Amino acid sequence: MKSLAGLYTALLTPFKEDGSINEAALRKLVSMNIEKGVDGFYVCGSTGEAFLLSLEERKRILSIVSEETAGRVNIFCHIGAISTDFSIELGRHAQQVGVDAVSSIPPFYYKFSVEEILGYYEDIAKDVALPLIPYNFPGLSGVTLTAGMIASLREHSNIVAVKFTSNDLYQMQGMKATDPNLLIFNGFDEIFLAGLSMGADGMIGSTLNFMAEKYVAIKKAFEKGDLVSANKKQSEANEVIRVMLSTKKSMNAQKYFLEKQNIAGGVSRRPFRPLSPEDKKALDAVFERYLQ
Repeated sequence: MKSLAGLYTALLTPFKEDGSINEAALRKLVSMNIEKGVDGFYVCGSTGEAFLLSLEERKRILSIVSEETAGRVNIFCHIGAISTDFSIELGRHAQQVGVDAVSSIPPFYYKFSVEEILGYYEDIAKDVALPLIPYNFPGLSGVTLTAGMIASLREHSNIVAVKFTSNDLYQMQGMKATDPNLLIFNGFDEIFLAGLSMGADGMIGSTLNFMAEKYVAIKKAFEKGDLVSANKKQSEANEVIRVMLSTKKSMNAQKYFLEKQNIAGGVSRRPFRPLSPEDKKALDAVFERYLQ
């Protein structure tokens, strides 16, 4: 199987003033990240505002990214939805486009049982002939994909990895220890270095959109055993993240950073709120210090 490990940008979705997808900006964003050394893209995930997009928009975004990458890097497509049928529809489209893997958050809102959640992934695995990456993000989904659930899903040969967006690195380490062939992608950018030390094979993160070079440097330093340099870069990234999160409008903060890098990110769809002048002032200061 083609290697899937590495650093993946969880792509933002640039919008025009009328709310439509800004195709030119999206293509520019993809090319910039490839130049910075990412191994691929995670398309239409949380960062891409997946649940504020129509199915047709999600398909279009994937097609644009596939065209722009032209096989230079890997593509993972997030196909998550509450409806299994919607997810399978997106998965079949991803298969037609020719991506390297699909991924999905667990079905949420209705407090589905463990049996129903496992059945959701099993149905996708049966109907979509691509590697499948379950997405463990209990903070937003309200569902924890436990080590036992992942072990059960691993009985399906095309369930090859997990996107692990949780602070419970003890659980991450346990998953890797009991199943060394399971690929694990660290999901919280601010603990990437810690995730590497606990067995992560790479990361899927939103802040790579505008500072992928820092994570490339962290990974290279870690692999050389230079933890001082790795920690320095992680600390720089974390200061940017701290200010970004302090606005409580992190999606628009990230798009603002893109604007400062000459990529028209636009603003996120409602009900996300725009940045205030005070927010922009704080972001300007941290950008000048760490991202120039």
